Amino acid sequence: MEFIRNLRDKIQGKIPEGKKRSPRWAGVRKAHLARFPTCALCGGARNLEVHHIFPFHLKPELELDPTNLITLCEAGNFGIKSCHRAIGHFGDWHRINLHVVRDAAYWNKKLKTRK
Repeated sequence: MEFIRNLRDKIQGKIPEGKKRSPRWAGVRKAHLARFPTCALCGGARNLEVHHIFPFHLKPELELDPTNLITLCEAGNFGIKSCHRAIGHFGDWHRINLHVVRDAAYWNKKLKTRK
């Protein structure tokens, strides 16, 4: 599973040429999901991704920093095809949302209080 995730990340340009994920990444990812087991936007618990606020390809030194991580999903809850792509990347993998934590909290509150 980790091999497939790394290959997908490489194809999407999340891992810069000449760089490799830290061998500790899988453990950091697992620990993050244990601490934050639901999507910060929709609250879902399926198809979770650990999203880097500052992307690995721009700031590889923050790859393992817990303050640079947020849980987002690919589950399609509430009609949102992918919270990860919508809020983490503004719908385009090449875009960066440095306010993803604030934006996810805002939309989470909206979803919880909708009528």
